[in-house]
Amino acid sequence: MDFASATKQLRARLGPAVVRTDAASCAAAGFDSSKIAFTPSAVVFPRRREDIAAVLALANRRRVPVTTRGRGTSLTGSAAPRAGGWVLDLHRWKRVRIDAQSGMAHVQAGATVAEIQAAAERKGWFYPPDPSSRLYCTIGGNIACNAGGMHGGKYGVTRDFVLALEGFLPTGEWVRWGTSTKKFSAGFNLRDLWIGSEGMLGVVTGATLKLVPLPEERWTLLVSFHREPEAFRAVLALFKLRVQPAICEFLDRYSVECAERATGRAVFQGQAGRPVVLIELAGRAAEVRAERARVVAWARRYGLAHRAARTRAEAEALWQVRRSCSSAMFQLGDSKLNEDIVVPMGQYVRFAAFLERLRRESGLPIPTFGHLGDGNLHVNIMYHKADPAQCRAAERAVNALMRRVVELGGAISGEHGIGLAKTPFMRLQHSPAALRAMRAVKRALDPRGILNPGKMFEVFRVWKSPRVDVKLPWDHK
Repeated sequence: MDFASATKQLRARLGPAVVRTDAASCAAAGFDSSKIAFTPSAVVFPRRREDIAAVLALANRRRVPVTTRGRGTSLTGSAAPRAGGWVLDLHRWKRVRIDAQSGMAHVQAGATVAEIQAAAERKGWFYPPDPSSRLYCTIGGNIACNAGGMHGGKYGVTRDFVLALEGFLPTGEWVRWGTSTKKFSAGFNLRDLWIGSEGMLGVVTGATLKLVPLPEERWTLLVSFHREPEAFRAVLALFKLRVQPAICEFLDRYSVECAERATGRAVFQGQAGRPVVLIELAGRAAEVRAERARVVAWARRYGLAHRAARTRAEAEALWQVRRSCSSAMFQLGDSKLNEDIVVPMGQYVRFAAFLERLRRESGLPIPTFGHLGDGNLHVNIMYHKADPAQCRAAERAVNALMRRVVELGGAISGEHGIGLAKTPFMRLQHSPAALRAMRAVKRALDPRGILNPGKMFEVFRVWKSPRVDVKLPWDHK
């Protein structure tokens, strides 16, 4: 569709510094970490609220698609402008203010998670959600996809920390959902409807976030196991002790092997290629000390070997295996399908058996790691994109994975959202009635369908999509 006249009108109103139409700007805004690429007609860098209102009012009137963007770290194509139109880039909206008295953060959508965490810590507070791209990803994008991270098992995900949102309806009207209070029960909860909606119901420009006290002490332990089922059973036994680690990260033997080859060091001497669980306790010093003794006893009973960090430097060394495994997987293939599925805890062992079968049947390496505190596992289907047979095998494997996850009572996405990449699986997760209800909400709040169209409900074939081959700063995560 030709949006040239509307773009010309917008550019005349806001100026060329705000509305950019040059090829370089449009190309840079045309894809996210999924590498699925489209070309918008313009990229808008708003300076103030009035600019956003003008963009949306004109877009709504002229039916121009608008895709809101932060840093473009989405792995599913949520920030890729599938329908073209205009990209509304908010990464410069970075203000962060910490209310140390009430334990709240008042943030603009473009602030990165790392910036929010650093500002909170300077005041003695902690913002727990921590995606691996936290140095780059913006809070607006985290809200759009309801991002999580390693702390999700103990503290929760983004939704659990959003007290209030402010932003714009597709008409250009400004709204605020909730207040800067810890209780609010006045009308429909449209705040939570926006969280996880991937920019399809409104444009988030700011938020009030709940903070928790900064942990006094942290303690880290790495434990190895013979095989994945033993690791899963051991973690379930740990949870039965009512120990709630701040972090409980699992790496299967394939992930560990990749990390060991990349670093040239065995995680545990004489135990190459064993699955591991990385545990971190955090909280009040007395609480951490009490739980530490129980966790060490657990590790001695269930683990093959274990190693505790005595200092933060030693803890960082233990974390190296987790940090290096993802990028090291490209030893196994030049392309990756990173699927952030969620498995109920009671199904961990059955899921491990399924993964072994999927590896055999597909003939592909499928290293898996993730957050056992909330069942959010990252299943990485590795393949070579120049090999048609491997591409077909990867497509079959991801379809089998999603079917099995839903059969086990799990979720097709825990923190990445749906975007474009997971649209084929929405019908596995949701009934026709549920999908009709979601579409009805979309029509009610965005009757002209201008906000991030073509996402979530319309099946998109990733394998046939236009792609870019670029290296992004966060690709190693």
